[in-house]
Amino acid sequence: MFDSLSASLQKVFKNLRGYGRLSEKNIQEALREVRLALLEADVNFRVVKDFIAQVREKALGRAVLDSVTPGQQVIRVVHDELVNLLGGEPAGFTLAPSPAVILMLGLHGAGKTTTCGKLALKWKQEGKRVLLAACDIRRPAAVDQLRILAEQTGVEIVTPQPGESVPGIAKRAAAEAARRKADVLILDTGGRFQIDDELVEEVREVHREIRPANTILVLDAATGQEAVNVAQAFHDRVGLTGLVLTKLDGDARGGAVLSVRHVTGCPVILAGTGEKMDRLEPFYPERMASRILGMGDVLSLVEKAQQQVDAGEMKAMEERLRKNTFSLDDFLSQIQQLKKMGPLGDLLEMMPGGGQIPADVKQQMAASSGDGLKVTEAIIRSMTPKEREHPEIISASRRRRIAAGSGTRVQDVNELLKRFEGAKKMARTLKKSQKRLLRFGK
Repeated sequence: MFDSLSASLQKVFKNLRGYGRLSEKNIQEALREVRLALLEADVNFRVVKDFIAQVREKALGRAVLDSVTPGQQVIRVVHDELVNLLGGEPAGFTLAPSPAVILMLGLHGAGKTTTCGKLALKWKQEGKRVLLAACDIRRPAAVDQLRILAEQTGVEIVTPQPGESVPGIAKRAAAEAARRKADVLILDTGGRFQIDDELVEEVREVHREIRPANTILVLDAATGQEAVNVAQAFHDRVGLTGLVLTKLDGDARGGAVLSVRHVTGCPVILAGTGEKMDRLEPFYPERMASRILGMGDVLSLVEKAQQQVDAGEMKAMEERLRKNTFSLDDFLSQIQQLKKMGPLGDLLEMMPGGGQIPADVKQQMAASSGDGLKVTEAIIRSMTPKEREHPEIISASRRRRIAAGSGTRVQDVNELLKRFEGAKKMARTLKKSQKRLLRFGK
């Protein structure tokens, strides 16, 4: 996401860093480029106008012009204003008192029902009792889709009874949630291809009956300014407490993300970055601003690692490295841990400077890494347990057998064993360096 915007902004900032001193003319020229970059990214023109005015006011202050690193100071001003534009502090759901009702709204195709399932999984994993309610009685198979998601996530569901109205389903679901002592009730309401009076009135009636603590609109970020218009219309006519932006992984421009908070005043709570059930992330304005400016998002990367990587397994692996008993099974385990953290392209974006990698290069790297991981896994699984434990016994004839068994070439087997030895050598070098530093510290 934000590939084109990140590339444009980083080009502007590269020029700024080249100046030993900044003048008002330099700053005005840079802000003109920032303005064009934002407009090309499909950011609302009113938002761009206000944003540039705020940055100009602060960037032309004496503290910036007299600074020893004026270019960096301007970048800091832009970063801080981006954080403000995106909402400042991260927002969340109101989950007390129980059962907390989440009224989910959205147009067809925005990913509303899938988001309901993702939320159910998220809260169930946190130890909460979740109840889903299928209130979309118009879209074919909507109830079946939610029922399947409920089964996949292991939560309970309330489905429509014959002739029951949408407000009636919602009211019955609220009573069921209280009876079952649920912590959270998620209402999946109907959508349309566009906002109409019938849809709005249906939602407003549900809202009057249930009085939900959270009224959440699910928006397709890839629709750009249309997403902002939809959010504004729903907020004006129903009243929203938060937004969920989906399909951020398919939106290279990012205009909706930068516009919707400013235009509606509603915070973005979550961001959907893929179709898998675990691809729903908290929205952190400061982290998002850093990613847009190519500074990376190390905190999110660390959190992903903590969630997906087994600490006990990593400790045991470190011990095997120390004793030089690290095997190809351990190597395969590391690869599988990496796969759990998500697509390589997403991980690259979280690393400082990752935003500077061209989009086509990132796509190639992600594709090749995915294929490469499959090849590596196939080769290792074609080895005997003894070969995986003692790769030094893998002779030329064994390599031919492994290649045939994994559907690869002997060169691929050779390359894997070379990479494995390189990883072991690097680990030993790091350990030796660590010991020397400890001795030096004493």
